[in-house]
Amino acid sequence: MTKFVLLLFLSTGFSVRAQDAPAPEQAVAPSVEDLSSPDDGVRVTVLGYHDFSATAPETAMRISTAKFRTQMDTIRDLGLTVISMEDFTAWKTGEKTIPEKSVVLTFDDGWKSVYTDAFPVLKEFGYPFTLYLYKNYVDGGGKALTTPMIREMIDAGASLGSHSVSHPFPIAVKNARKKGPHEFDAYLRKEMGESKRFLESSFSTKINSYAFPGGFYTEEMLGLAGEFGYDLMFTVQPGKVKRSLPNVTLPRYIILGNHDPTFVFATTFREAAGATATHTGTLAGMIPTTPHPVMPQAGAIINTRLPEISADLSSVPDLDPATLMMQVAGFGQVPAEFAPETSKFSWQVNRRLRHPACQVSVTWKNTAGKSTETPLRWSFQIDRHSAYLPDGE
Repeated sequence: MTKFVLLLFLSTGFSVRAQDAPAPEQAVAPSVEDLSSPDDGVRVTVLGYHDFSATAPETAMRISTAKFRTQMDTIRDLGLTVISMEDFTAWKTGEKTIPEKSVVLTFDDGWKSVYTDAFPVLKEFGYPFTLYLYKNYVDGGGKALTTPMIREMIDAGASLGSHSVSHPFPIAVKNARKKGPHEFDAYLRKEMGESKRFLESSFSTKINSYAFPGGFYTEEMLGLAGEFGYDLMFTVQPGKVKRSLPNVTLPRYIILGNHDPTFVFATTFREAAGATATHTGTLAGMIPTTPHPVMPQAGAIINTRLPEISADLSSVPDLDPATLMMQVAGFGQVPAEFAPETSKFSWQVNRRLRHPACQVSVTWKNTAGKSTETPLRWSFQIDRHSAYLPDGE
């Protein structure tokens, strides 16, 4: 039987800054749950956006304006409630109740397109939102938000959060740390403290939350949260927020312009233990489709870490089975078998998938030696609860 290789991109939270940056490693492990704040069953998904454009190609950091509007419409169609950062904070501290499936919208860095492209959509839907700004990019010219734009959005109900002074890359933070405790403390106090003072004085608003640039943080940063009055601090690790999670390392889904399943996963809520997710046909327009049948289906959320991955290529004309190939990232080369009688290409995963998302890509040539114009690509999700199933799953 002919063999081919599958390309599996294992996707977790994507770290970001104004430039497209590689994902940083975390300096410390996430904290355990706070048992003094009992779980009330409510789950909140915090979405993080960056840049927008109606015409430029989508990237990880830039999403099309039309897609953003579709996502906002999808949130409404799913019956999810978009709440303000103020209501989220009050719920997190036990002062207020909120709907059991809620969404918080956040926008990082201070791109001008948030005002020109996203703001009109947010006003149309009446959704509250939070801008995470870093000082050096405010009024930075070019693609940066201006002070009048920010003030107009605040007047319309937006809230502000701090995103540091210079939005440093993780390597800059690590280099500052190597200079010694005193120098590192002064560095953090400038990045975390001066940014808060600047935003509060410039926009006459209280700043009580912080988004780690690139999601990178250290123990020293967590220790300064209370001193600077940051009630909440957000990472870029994906996951739903529940009341018992520590306030200084809260998860957040970074929505990527070139990876739609992140949004699907972020807006999927479990009804209860053992129940299915809320997504049905509502998100059909958000999930990438494939020209040929695949399993698991595009955008599916599966409950096993050992699925069979397959593609039915029976409708491909003049297929040369010997040319089937996928390249694997993060998983190595994986053999799959071709069944001539059905034209099905399948591979049984033999090592448990432990990341929340998996993308598959298949390429081939026809008998004339011409490559496929577009590789067959699709993504599916692994239900994070399945990561803890026993071996006999």
